[in-house]
Amino acid sequence: MSEKLSIVLFSGTVDKLMAASIIASGAAAMQKEVTIFATFYGLFALRKGDWKQNRRVSKDFEDYGAQFLQVLEAKKAPNWLETLQSAMDIGNVKVKACGLTMDLLSIKLEDLEPIVSEIVGVAHFIEEASDGQIIFL
Repeated sequence: MSEKLSIVLFSGTVDKLMAASIIASGAAAMQKEVTIFATFYGLFALRKGDWKQNRRVSKDFEDYGAQFLQVLEAKKAPNWLETLQSAMDIGNVKVKACGLTMDLLSIKLEDLEPIVSEIVGVAHFIEEASDGQIIFL
C-alpha cells in the first residue's frame, strides 16, 4: 500500500472541499504523506476569506445542496478549512498551488490562505505524485 496520497483539487464547491479535507485528515491519521494540488476553481476557494461566503455545491448534487449545508450547520461540523488545518496538525499534509493557474488568474501566494505552502508546476506535482495514489476532486 502506498504511503503517499495526492489530491488534485480542481473544484471549489463546498462538497468537494469537505471531501478533500476529510480524506486528507484520514490519510494523515494513517501516517500517509498528503499533497493537495489546488488548481482552477479549487484555487479560488483558497483565496483569503473566500471560504467564509462559499455556499456552492457541485452541479450534480445541487438538489441536496441546501440540505447538506443545513446539516453541517445544525451539527456544528467544522468547515472544510478547519478540517484541513486539523489534518495538517495530525500529519504531513501540504497544500500546493498550481503555478499556471496562478499566472493565468493573476493570483499571488499572499492572496491565498496561509495553509498553501508553495506554488509548483504541474510537472513537479506529477513527479511528486507518481509513486503514490492520486484522487481527483
